[in-house]
Amino acid sequence: MDRFNAMRVFTRIVELGGFAKAADSLQLPRASVTILIKQLEAHLGVQLLQRTTRQVSPTLDGAAYYQRCVSLLADLEETEAVFSTSRRNPRGTLRIDMPAGIGRFIVIPALPEFTARYPQIDLEIGLNDRPVDLIREGVDCVLRGGLALDESLVARPLAMMDQVTCASPDYLLRIGVPNNLDELAGHQVVEYFSSASGKRYGLEFLIGNDIRLVDLPKQVAVNSADGYLAACVAGYGLVQTPYYHARRELQAGTLVEVLPALLPPPLPLTALYPPHRQLSQRVRVFVDWLVELCARPGSGLTR
Repeated sequence: MDRFNAMRVFTRIVELGGFAKAADSLQLPRASVTILIKQLEAHLGVQLLQRTTRQVSPTLDGAAYYQRCVSLLADLEETEAVFSTSRRNPRGTLRIDMPAGIGRFIVIPALPEFTARYPQIDLEIGLNDRPVDLIREGVDCVLRGGLALDESLVARPLAMMDQVTCASPDYLLRIGVPNNLDELAGHQVVEYFSSASGKRYGLEFLIGNDIRLVDLPKQVAVNSADGYLAACVAGYGLVQTPYYHARRELQAGTLVEVLPALLPPPLPLTALYPPHRQLSQRVRVFVDWLVELCARPGSGLTR
């Protein structure tokens, strides 16, 4: 039995919650995964996994063993990188997740540069706005807008994204163009809400060093960035969104900037990854490239 391979299989089963998912993720036959776990449990003399008809979860011994495996495998990967060409030419699969807009407008258009620089890294990219459980879903790194709230993850700041307040021409023709905060009375917003936390977001304006919240009624609320912008284009009210996300609509005239002298606060963009991935050369070169990309003039994150 290859114990390190068995550890990799075991950790992936814990992270994905099933033998079949782990086998598919590692591109191994499902029978091989089952045999490896049986051999590992026999070698250790303990039961590592509790199997039910619906899910697979670690036992108490399995949970403790998982933590040690994660640490050992991270140390092994870094040690191999130090003494091999993989430090200069990292290889393997890198699983990343990011908001759809960041992927479509910022990262993926520039990605050929990264893959040309690191041709032996294969990328699996998830594009969505929902929170991702990095450990359970086997994701190496995520990009997120807003404050990084999970203190168990390593956070690498990437940029402060400009935001813009906007509305459709049809909406402004019907309701009027506000020239100051007082004139927002009588207007409405498209409300964005988090499907995970239930938190709802209205309008915020940066007045000096203070943030002024403006509470307006809404007719439509959505939980995706694309839907949020689409509802604005459809005339359901004012929105505040990162500039990169609305840039094409603003240039095309399907959206109009409102209150340009009163800006929303900038939105942090952060790369997050589990502590055990901190030494991964694949994660390191990707995050370093993101820092480089976001710092360039014309990145699209600022005006």
